This record gives sequence, structure tokens and C-alpha cells, in this order.
Amino acid sequence: MNDTNPYAPPVAVVSDVGVGHEGEAGYTPFFAVSTFKLALLSVCSLGLYEMYWFYKNWKLIRERGQPQIMPFWRAFFGVFFCYACFARIRDHGRAEGIEPALPAGGWASGWIIASLLWNLPDPFWLVSMLGIAFMLPVQAYVNRINEAEAPGHDPNARLSGWNWVVVVLGGGLSLMSVIGSFMVE
Repeated sequence: MNDTNPYAPPVAVVSDVGVGHEGEAGYTPFFAVSTFKLALLSVCSLGLYEMYWFYKNWKLIRERGQPQIMPFWRAFFGVFFCYACFARIRDHGRAEGIEPALPAGGWASGWIIASLLWNLPDPFWLVSMLGIAFMLPVQAYVNRINEAEAPGHDPNARLSGWNWVVVVLGGGLSLMSVIGSFMVE
């Protein structure tokens, strides 16, 4: 005679949809994007892609056990939360043995300062576009963490259709903004 109860609830472990877990296909602890793509889309979107980058990383941090984090607001107020993001990336990398450790404070300070210079008069506001230079080493460190934890993952280096729209339209707008900054009235 069979001892299983046909009316018992299922006992299988089920994970939440959309939450990547270590060992699953496509899992990366942080947002995977090539440094070239990050730089290109950041310049062509006049820095808006940086906010998206922060959003994606905060979302992954929340999914790994920080439910109180609100990724949109942490990305929107990036100047207040970028050090916390960079420090979490650094600490995760240290735990994985990724050396040398990321100097989170220096890169965050540089990004904050550059980001706050957007309101300078023409053409000096262009210095604010250099903020991406402080994010590229962080993304390179993220890429090393992702490769160590998820070898062979998709590095997100190809430009999608929407990425091309940003490059063409946003790049044109960025170019016109730069040219307009040097025009004398």
C-alpha cells in the first residue's frame, strides 16, 4: 500500500519569478554591460544611461536579500547613493577574492563631483559628461565579478534596437549640445 497522501500540498521548493539565483542560467550578481556600451550610451543619452545602470544594479542588490531598497529612488538620487552602490560592489568583489579591491570612495567622489557640474555655463558644463570616466573602472570590476561567478554569461556588449535609437537620436542631440556650447552669440 502507498503511504503518500494524494491530498497533501506540494512540497517542492519554488523560487520567485524574475529573481536570479547563483547557478541559474543568465545569473549575474551585478548588471552586465561592456564598458564600451556603458560609455557610448552614457554620452549619447547625456548621462541618463548612468541612472539606468544604477537602477539595474540596485534592483539586483534588492533581489539578493535587501527588500527595503527602492531601486528607482536610489538611481534617481544617484549622487546620494552611488557610494553605497560602489561599496556593495567592492565588498562583494572582496568576498569573491577579486583583487585589487575597488576604491569605491574615490570613484564615487569623482562621479559625484563631475555629475554636479552640469549647471556650469557654456562650455564648461561639458565637464559633467566626464562622470562616466569614474564609472568605467567600477563596471570593469563588476565584469570581473560577473565572470568569476557566472563564467560564460552574456556580457551585454551588443547594441539592441533601442540602443541604436539612443545612439542615433541621442548622439545627434549630444553633438548639437556640444557644438551649441561653443557658439558665440
